[in-house]
Amino acid sequence: MQPPSACPCRGGIPWQGILLAVSLLTFWNPHPTAQLTIEPVPFDAAEGTDVLLLVHNASQNIIGYNWFKGETADGRHEIISYVVSTQVSTPGPAFSGREKIYSNGSLLIQNVTQNDTGFYALQTITANIRVELATGEFRVHEKLPKPNIIINNSQPMEGEDSLALTCEPEINYATYLWKINNQMILDGDRLKLFNNNRTLTLFNVTRNDTGPYECEIQNPVSANRSDPLTLNISYGPDAPIINPPDSHFRLGTNLNLSCHADSNPPAQYSWFFNGRPLESTQELSILNLSTNNSGSYVCVAHNPVTNLNRTTTKNITISESLTPPHLTASNTTVAEGESVQLTCIPNDTEISIQWLFNNNTLQLTDTMQLSLNNSILTINSVKKMDEGEYHCQVSNQVFSEKSNPITLTVIAGPDRDNNINQPLSPGAIAGIVIGVLAGVGLIAGLGYFLFFRKTGGSGPL
Repeated sequence: MQPPSACPCRGGIPWQGILLAVSLLTFWNPHPTAQLTIEPVPFDAAEGTDVLLLVHNASQNIIGYNWFKGETADGRHEIISYVVSTQVSTPGPAFSGREKIYSNGSLLIQNVTQNDTGFYALQTITANIRVELATGEFRVHEKLPKPNIIINNSQPMEGEDSLALTCEPEINYATYLWKINNQMILDGDRLKLFNNNRTLTLFNVTRNDTGPYECEIQNPVSANRSDPLTLNISYGPDAPIINPPDSHFRLGTNLNLSCHADSNPPAQYSWFFNGRPLESTQELSILNLSTNNSGSYVCVAHNPVTNLNRTTTKNITISESLTPPHLTASNTTVAEGESVQLTCIPNDTEISIQWLFNNNTLQLTDTMQLSLNNSILTINSVKKMDEGEYHCQVSNQVFSEKSNPITLTVIAGPDRDNNINQPLSPGAIAGIVIGVLAGVGLIAGLGYFLFFRKTGGSGPL
């Protein structure tokens, strides 16, 4: 950091005795047009690096430079002085051994520490006893350490507690940033930043606030980020869910129920059957089911930290196998227009009855009617389209059984047969003969007219 044509110098200064007189002359000596200034290079420096206090607009006939720690020319805080003519520098009370002054008055401070942060004053003296004073400032920043996050509650509970996260350590001139899931955190309704953003407060924490969280510290020369922190928020249990969702099972099979509730820490589970305690496990197994196993099963989920309990009830029915129903018909051969009744006779209770036509679900028409819990199908005014194979089917939540088939045959009705076989009456025959003769005469007359018109002849009068 040595400026061009400038040499670092140290040594004694013989003219220090006249400094008081020179200082008094400062009040009446005019200043040059270009004002003396100091430029710190750099303004923000990392600890252990060098800083150059570069002098600008110094007068041409300067005979000496004096550097001070602070904003005034206080001899108690003098760092170094320099005589231009002899190129000799003399250390002052504030000299640390790390300072070098150049022939142009610039001051190099090596291996800076945070104690070097602050203002520096330069006093120049010209040959005509004119004194100028300029100040400059720089800041020294430490290389930032890896921060860590401190929390005030290691196991907050959802909906009850608030939580404060603090980024440590506290560092001057540092900026603090917070992230959750790699997204920047800003002030909100429940998330607030305090203490120069060092502290992040979460009000009324929820299970969705687990994170992970990171804090980052920055200064002008470095940056560092903490390890991610995931919060352990206690919540739940939520209402348990019992699987499988089925509630009807076959007689003689095995029952395997599992219970799960969203909870932190994980819930503890227990089972009850018709109010009687069973096992304290998450899964319940019952082998070779009988009808005695039908009833109310309750799963209880308990959170040992929140001390909350939630329950879910499942009613289970164990069903025996069904026997096929018996289907009868009032008649299996029916004339069109007549009625027929089909009756389904089940052998079981607590069942539902459906009807099948040609192995498909029967679509009821206007002439069909179901009665007695769907066990009787009545077809009024049977049509040819009603001919086919009929079944009834009984079902419960587990089983279904189909009856014997009945085939319904539909024949032509008596009115239609009479109309086909009855002989014509004499009046009808006479009408037919007269109609035929009239048609023949009309055709003959039309042919005669067209013939004479074509030959140009005239017909008989």
